Amino acid sequence: MTSLRNEHHNLSITDIPGIKIGHYTDFNLITGCTVILTESGAVGSVDVRGGSPGSRETDLLHPTANVPFIHGIVLSGGSAFGLQSADGVVKYLKDRNIGHQAGNSKIPIVAGSILFDLNIGLDMPPDVDSGYKACIAATDKKPQEGTVGAGTGATVAKLMGFDHALKGGIGTYGMSLGDGSKVAAIVATNAIGGIYDYKTGALIAGPLDKKLSGMLNPLECILDTNWAPPTSVQKNTTIGVICTDVGLTKSQAKKLSAAAHDGLALSVRPAHTVHDGDTFFCLSTGCNNVNPDMDRLIAATAVCVAEAILRSVRLASSIGNVTAIADLDNN
Repeated sequence: MTSLRNEHHNLSITDIPGIKIGHYTDFNLITGCTVILTESGAVGSVDVRGGSPGSRETDLLHPTANVPFIHGIVLSGGSAFGLQSADGVVKYLKDRNIGHQAGNSKIPIVAGSILFDLNIGLDMPPDVDSGYKACIAATDKKPQEGTVGAGTGATVAKLMGFDHALKGGIGTYGMSLGDGSKVAAIVATNAIGGIYDYKTGALIAGPLDKKLSGMLNPLECILDTNWAPPTSVQKNTTIGVICTDVGLTKSQAKKLSAAAHDGLALSVRPAHTVHDGDTFFCLSTGCNNVNPDMDRLIAATAVCVAEAILRSVRLASSIGNVTAIADLDNN
């Protein structure tokens, strides 16, 4: 059996033609945003599973909605305040006459979702200017990963309280399916649950123990008969985008958005809690004429999301008194 780690895998989301990625990062405020641009337009959809989501323009991504294409997606820190960063993306695209033709105007269609990082930095979330700057930085080169963009203030493994959390981040992973088609994901991981290697079942990032030197098993913690949740449960949310160059309908894109949550559940446990707003978008640029094999695309989507989550945590760096697993291993 061949390994997933071969020349056709370990791609990034910018290996999908028609996709550009830009980060805005503020290390002082410990927050940021990430923009995924599809300036030529892409078929899009979304699937929201968490109990505490924060999003923008998700209704028009429903298969029955009229608007056929989307021009950008924003993943942002700052909780609900961070949604304003999408206005900066709209302005950037409007300045360049990119958008959906409506009357005498071209209206950029920009969706977005946010994660809660106000527990780690200062209460100054990404704004309109942040979104605009992320667009200026956007490129089709492989993006930075870890503590950058929407992953700057991301944290994970918060079941025992924020003082026991580890650093989350943003990661990307993609693969070629051998028929010329590609699938890739970018994920900002900010989960109440722990992080697992889905291939081995090994715990990668769990709540720190009382000595803050070892990790606890989050599933064992929450299922213990003596479980007592922290008095103040921190907000969370893992958000991401799955992209493919295969031409999809909005209904098919919706199916891949749902499959992305399978990848989340493989790597994050527990997932989709009432304190997470887990949301995944799907973009189809349609640059490839291959007929979609939905079963293969679904399987690839789950793997890409699971791998992107692992990369987001493994490549994160410590910040704001929150330890990254890379530094924990060195202790």
